[in-house]
Amino acid sequence: MYKRFIKPFFFLFDPEEVHYFVFDFIKIAYHFPFINSVVKWWFTVNHATLKRKVMGLEFDNPIGIAAGFDKDARLFKELETFGFGFVEIGTVTPMPQGGNPKPRLFRLPDDEALVNRMGFNNEGAMAAAQRLSGRKPSLVIGGNIGKNKLTPNENAADDYIKCVQILHRFVDYFVVNVSSPNTPGLRELQDKEPLKKILSAVMSEMEKFQVKKPVCLKIAPDLTNTQLDEIIEIVLECGLAGIIATNTTISREGLNTPEFKLAEAGTGGLSGKPLKKRSTEVIRYLAEKGKGKYAIIGVGGIFTPEDVKEKLAAGADLVQVYTGFIYEGPGIAKTINRGLSQSTV
Repeated sequence: MYKRFIKPFFFLFDPEEVHYFVFDFIKIAYHFPFINSVVKWWFTVNHATLKRKVMGLEFDNPIGIAAGFDKDARLFKELETFGFGFVEIGTVTPMPQGGNPKPRLFRLPDDEALVNRMGFNNEGAMAAAQRLSGRKPSLVIGGNIGKNKLTPNENAADDYIKCVQILHRFVDYFVVNVSSPNTPGLRELQDKEPLKKILSAVMSEMEKFQVKKPVCLKIAPDLTNTQLDEIIEIVLECGLAGIIATNTTISREGLNTPEFKLAEAGTGGLSGKPLKKRSTEVIRYLAEKGKGKYAIIGVGGIFTPEDVKEKLAAGADLVQVYTGFIYEGPGIAKTINRGLSQSTV
């Protein structure tokens, strides 16, 4: 029903406007008590083979919502009822910011992909913390954190520390995001020295808390093997719990979308099916080099149970979806989890 009727209708309108329209519609619908129970009954797959223990955390299933979907922690309760095992909110920054000028989100239906240049638009870490303050512990929540656009790179560590201080009580794990292509200069923080400075600062801050939350690093798919080796070295040296592979790509190679449509979309990070192969390559490389010393959360081009099996076989412990949700609909977690529960993978 979604792919035949609802998606074609939604695709007639601006993708960012549709995104927030759907958020508002779901929030209103869930004011009726029975909706929550009915949706959870319909979409949730409970099976012993789906359960995972990763980074010391218990997951009902390995399918999560990637950062960027629920930036401000507005819909995490409702997303749980759609059958997801965890939700990663953010990217949040210490102070609210509006992000890049609109339009900044574009569909590429010929490739089942999206291009976004959102620019960390969010209401700030404090707003997210307030929404998370009353949450039940049944769903694992990750906090994806970044720096404000106006914060110089040399002061970036301060922004990540502020986010940790504000969100520590309310999330189960953290993700340091230095890999978005939509904040000027941010990817420069993936270089060895600035990255080590940020991660060391975050881990030092974590030591101040009685409860130490796992910290992950989210990386770009456009890194060379030499750069990946450096990242692995820093992750191990700083004692991070995991790596999220991967963020969106700046590459436009091999797309089916006509050039004039790509020109209309312009710059930004590409997600969806075109990212699938490269994401899996990075996961496999990280797994072979890491030998189980850190967890790997796979992201990129996940639409079907077979896509997830590919990521898990390459070495991922968990996976996340975003673009697949847009193209496949709210039943994506159910479809994947049902497929996994019938498999030995």
